[in-house]
Amino acid sequence: MRYWLVMPAAGAGRRFGSAKQYARLGEYTVLERSLQPFLDDAQCAGGSLVLASDDPQRAHLQSVLPARIRLIDGGEERAHSVCNGLRALEARAAPDDWVLVHDAARPMLSSADLGELLRLGAADAVGALLATPVADTLKRALAGGASQPSGAVRCESTLSRDALWLAQTPQMFRFAPLRQALEQALSLGRRPTDEAQAMEWQGHAALLVPSRDPNLKVTTRADLSLAEAILSRRAT
Repeated sequence: MRYWLVMPAAGAGRRFGSAKQYARLGEYTVLERSLQPFLDDAQCAGGSLVLASDDPQRAHLQSVLPARIRLIDGGEERAHSVCNGLRALEARAAPDDWVLVHDAARPMLSSADLGELLRLGAADAVGALLATPVADTLKRALAGGASQPSGAVRCESTLSRDALWLAQTPQMFRFAPLRQALEQALSLGRRPTDEAQAMEWQGHAALLVPSRDPNLKVTTRADLSLAEAILSRRAT
C-alpha cells in the first residue's frame, strides 16, 4: 500500500512559550524527529508539511526536505491547516488513497506503532488512529467554579474510565472521505479537535489502535525533558 502524510505545524506554541516544533530534542528538532518515521518509510508517497505563512524556517526546510514533502500555508486552526494540506494533495492523491495526519509535536512515534497502525488501518473500512486506554481515575470539575490562585478547582464528581481512550496521532483515513468530513464541518462552523471527530460527525467510527511505545505530545518544556529521557532510554 501507499499513503500520504499531512503534518500540521503552524501552531504558535503558546503554552510552550515559542514554536515548539523547532525546540531541540537531542541533536535534532522536535519537527525533524516527528517527520523522520515517514521519511524512512518507503510506503509514504509524499505529503504536506503545513507551516505558518511567516515561518522563519521555511527556506531552510525547503532546502533539506525531499521534493515529495511540500510546504503548505496553514490556517486559523488545526482543522483549517489539515484541510489546506489535503487540498494540496488533490493532484497527487487518489480518492481512496490513505492519508496519515500526524502532529508535528509528537516526536516519539516508533516504527513498530506506525507499522501496526498501517497494518490494522489498511484492513478497516473506515480507518484508524493510535490511542491509549485511560488508566487514571477521572474527575469532573464544578462547572463555572472559580479556580484558586494556584489553578486548583473544586471536584464535582468521579467519572467512569471504562471505554475511554486518549486519542493520539497518526490518524489514518481515506483521502476523499477525510477531506469531505473536514470541509463540511468547517462550512457548518464546527471545529473538530482531531480528524476522527470530523469522521464521527459523518457517521464513521474509526478503529482505536493501542500504542505500545510512548507517543508523547510536546506541549510544555517539562514534556521536552520527559521526551529526552525516553529517547535516552531507547538508545540504551
